[in-house]
Amino acid sequence: MEHKIIPVQIVKIGPEEIKRLKEISISTFLETFAASNTTENMNLYLEETRTGDKLLQELDNPGSAFYFAFIEEKLAGYLKINTGAAQTEPLQDSLEIERIYVLALYQGKRIGQELMKKAFDIAKAKKIKTVWLGVWEHNHKAIRFYRQYGFEAFGQHIFRLGNDEQTDILMKVAVN
Repeated sequence: MEHKIIPVQIVKIGPEEIKRLKEISISTFLETFAASNTTENMNLYLEETRTGDKLLQELDNPGSAFYFAFIEEKLAGYLKINTGAAQTEPLQDSLEIERIYVLALYQGKRIGQELMKKAFDIAKAKKIKTVWLGVWEHNHKAIRFYRQYGFEAFGQHIFRLGNDEQTDILMKVAVN
């Protein structure tokens, strides 16, 4: 039986979408990390980082952009990229993928690949030489996904999840 490829629509979002951005960013974060972390640390982190006001600040940063991924008109995932001073680490001539998440219901439908393609298309359009990201050292599924795109580890930094200091592996790849 042949699998039908369902097109994914990627749309840049603005402040009018803040409610949906908050909802999907909380949902995907909980789906991805709740089983591996305490409820207290998850709640602290989400209260610090996923409020409407905090997300609006991020959205207003000229070096950051958010994109929604839709499949059959349903919101399935999102991407946040940073350039210049908006990056979480000061890397020259690079684009950071700060967040790339797909709801569990829609995983395996090429949405992550389409979001990744969008990030690389933007980097190429801006003539940026490197795409990089940070990924939790225990998120093996994500690390495998990034390696498929040629990402290689080049360092690490601390990621605070509530009161828990965790190690993120920093990975990068040259833009062709």
